Amino acid sequence: MTTLDTLIALGRRLDSDAQQLSLLNSYYSGTQPLAYLSDDARAALGSGFRTLSVELPKLAVDSLAERLDLQGFRIGGAEAADPGLWAVWTANGMPEMAPITHTEALTLGRSFVFVWAGDNGRPLVTVESPTQVAVARDPATREPVAAVKRWEQDGYGRAVVLEPDRITRYRTEGRVVQGAGIPSTGWRVVETLDNPLGTIPVVPFVNRGRLLDTEGISEMDPILDVCDALNKVMSDAMVSSEYFARPRRWVTGMEIVEDADGNPVDPFSEDTTRVWQAENPETRFGQFEQVDLASYANLTATLTQQIGAVSGLPPHYLGLNGDQPPSADAIRSAEASLVARALAKQRSFGRSWAQVAALILAVQHGVDPRSVGVEPVWADPSTRTPAQTADAVVKLHAEGILPTSAALERLGYSPPQIERINTQRVNDSLASQGVNLDDVLS
Repeated sequence: MTTLDTLIALGRRLDSDAQQLSLLNSYYSGTQPLAYLSDDARAALGSGFRTLSVELPKLAVDSLAERLDLQGFRIGGAEAADPGLWAVWTANGMPEMAPITHTEALTLGRSFVFVWAGDNGRPLVTVESPTQVAVARDPATREPVAAVKRWEQDGYGRAVVLEPDRITRYRTEGRVVQGAGIPSTGWRVVETLDNPLGTIPVVPFVNRGRLLDTEGISEMDPILDVCDALNKVMSDAMVSSEYFARPRRWVTGMEIVEDADGNPVDPFSEDTTRVWQAENPETRFGQFEQVDLASYANLTATLTQQIGAVSGLPPHYLGLNGDQPPSADAIRSAEASLVARALAKQRSFGRSWAQVAALILAVQHGVDPRSVGVEPVWADPSTRTPAQTADAVVKLHAEGILPTSAALERLGYSPPQIERINTQRVNDSLASQGVNLDDVLS
């Protein structure tokens, strides 16, 4: 398959995935269509609600993403995280972009990270969306063998095809029509570069559910239908509230007065200080019974419990604990499933982050990225107070189980902070012995 064939094939895949990715984006942002809203209910609500969403799909993603806190990388089995690698990481804004990588993968099923050499020769790391990037995989190993990024710029469609031996840039022959999308054909080569890395500088972050989910699945997928049902119940409750928020009154035995155009005139005022009265002694006033909205609350609670059971969201995230706040032990017990899911994502995404770190070192030092062993360092995803964490770490350090650098990692310190702390500990130790470090080094 030629490079152009790869561009066309992966471009068509981007086109075929666009609608599904757009739908998932709408669920995460809370702008999804009301799937079960009837025409009568839509007419009753009028323009009062353009969208109505309970935002639980977003909660299912964010509650997991916020527990995926990457704190550094250890190289070659080192005891402490490498501060030099973390400096490159920070220079590329990855402490802010890494959480977005996780959120994109959990929402859309996959996201991507590119690593290349910038204009100054330093590693350049960028996070990419599956709406613009697709990869081709080896059918035997399921490993990526080529990647395409396609976007629109200056009125033209642009693309880059990344292969193990070369990087090829393309541009459409003609201008693209605004809003019509980028055509899959009609490309011309702009530039071809050698790829000294020997592997494609693209790392997929795939949110796998099963073995063959190479394109990933959204973390929201299992709960979307139930969320649609919950939105429907909430919209029905809003319709009922709109109609019965104020008592519906009726009157009989009163002549209907019409204006000059034949339109009925309301004989009663909304002024609360006025008295409604009628001259006909046969006139009767009354009001319909109020509607009990408790059935909506009960159905809402049932659907919310189903969402919690499928997504692993604990009851206190869903507001199912009532007025009594749960205890600390109850919180940890309720969050066990969510923590287990976070640990599984750390293992899955950790392999991808290790590949990203290896590519950074390859660009920086010219080594083969496949020969570099890197281990990501994650924060503990479980819920603990700072005092509980510090107490556990101090005990493990005192027993000799955790060395100092590892203990500081557990406490959440970054590699540069750990390096400064260790340096200061050495200086303080020398100063306590009356040794001047400047005199020793001079």
